Amino acid sequence: MSETRVFLLPDLGEGLTEAELVSWHVAVGDSIEVDQPIAEVETAKSAVEVPSPYAGIVAELHGKPGETLDVGKPLISVTPVSSVPTADNAAPAPSPDGHAASSMPSGSDRPDATPGAASSAATAAEAAAETYREEEKAGSGNVLIGYGTPGGHAAAKRTRLPKASVSVLEPAETQPADKAADDLTLLRTRVPGKLGAVISPLVRRMAREHGVDLGELHGSGESGLIMRRDVEKAISAPVAGPAETTPAALVKPVETKPAPVVEPAETKETQGRDARTGLAISTRTPVRGVRKVVAATMSRSRSEIPEATVWVDVDATGLMELREGMKAGGAAVPGLLAFIARFVTAGLKKYPELNTRIESAEDGSQEIIGFDGVNLGIAAQTDRGLVVPSVRSAEKLSARELDAEIRRLTDVAREGKATPTELGSGTFTLNNYGVFGVDGSAAIINHPEVAILGVGRIIDKPWVVNGELAVRKVTELTLTFDHRVCDGGTAAGFLRFVADAIENPTTLLADI
Repeated sequence: MSETRVFLLPDLGEGLTEAELVSWHVAVGDSIEVDQPIAEVETAKSAVEVPSPYAGIVAELHGKPGETLDVGKPLISVTPVSSVPTADNAAPAPSPDGHAASSMPSGSDRPDATPGAASSAATAAEAAAETYREEEKAGSGNVLIGYGTPGGHAAAKRTRLPKASVSVLEPAETQPADKAADDLTLLRTRVPGKLGAVISPLVRRMAREHGVDLGELHGSGESGLIMRRDVEKAISAPVAGPAETTPAALVKPVETKPAPVVEPAETKETQGRDARTGLAISTRTPVRGVRKVVAATMSRSRSEIPEATVWVDVDATGLMELREGMKAGGAAVPGLLAFIARFVTAGLKKYPELNTRIESAEDGSQEIIGFDGVNLGIAAQTDRGLVVPSVRSAEKLSARELDAEIRRLTDVAREGKATPTELGSGTFTLNNYGVFGVDGSAAIINHPEVAILGVGRIIDKPWVVNGELAVRKVTELTLTFDHRVCDGGTAAGFLRFVADAIENPTTLLADI
């Protein structure tokens, strides 16, 4: 019986249901190890290298570069080393008449085979299988969000199964059809209320078999990810009472849809003429990845949020002079955006209505959710599109600390390596579109946030100072806000607060 294992495309981030296959790092026939990167995929949030949870020989690649694959669909098939024919394990077993019964095609008989040789082959095959099991068992524990390879500080309890079994972590009576459905259900299951706390199907099965309630666990992995070691710790901990487990019949099956027919990743030239304009069609570019998510988010923002916009011109000469003075003193100087971010967090403390979110209940009622802290989103233009990584607990950081974190986040975002938590946890967005040489913009709110502040370019303009005309460094601030959470007075008060801080920066920058 073949032991080929099919690795399903894992859930690569909270709310993501598909990924574009960028490239394969392996080919059919290659030998791979546990945790070896096998493919690069691009999601709506980042580019990710997918590691293999299995060791063995690549049997099949399910997809071509440029295709969009659904989460839960096959990505790669791997044949463990124990089931790959070799010179040893291909040795025939003895027949009743004392001759070797060949399992090879005609013309490949081995008349010299003996029962001893067959026994040696079986021993070698079992040793190879055990080596594979130990390699998988000792995996690094590296995990993608939603899937991972085994590993950890302690070994899970294992049951030795017959050689025909598919997985060393499943009961022997599990049927292939049940296993496939179960794997898919486990793969798509998340822990409610915990961003990124999605776990490996192997870990979840271990928890279920030992009666561990995953909703009560605090993951030790990144972003609260529940690791294998967390479940093992819960298993070994004293139990106050019998753990309740959810009957399998109550698990809602995950609906899957056929993989969509997609265009190749790159823009391609096409033939034909557009019926509306009468012009020849030169290109067709599929909307996918970051662009697809940006389009969906902006459309939802426009359709759900009754937004309004206020703006003001600001004399930034004082801030510019402060930075020049710091440079002259030889100190490391934060960027202008870091200073403005510091002013924004102070303004949100005074006007917390703009640091909220609106949630709707099933009965149609709504609540305004406030937060104890500010996760400040920084809009960053990348080759993959516009993304908004957020500085977590930004209100606790000085201007210098904000500057360092903003630079780090924009770098990882442009490299396509920002985590789902970094990209999906903002409460207010700061957008510096002045770097593109424009003065202002009525930006669209980054749903589900309720406000976004835009900063235009800083240029020389005539300005009245103490009754006299002077040339000053002037920028435009634009605030777009959700009119459901506050009225114009609150929005204008916040905008004026930030503007006054820019014009008189020393009043708020004692902590830089």
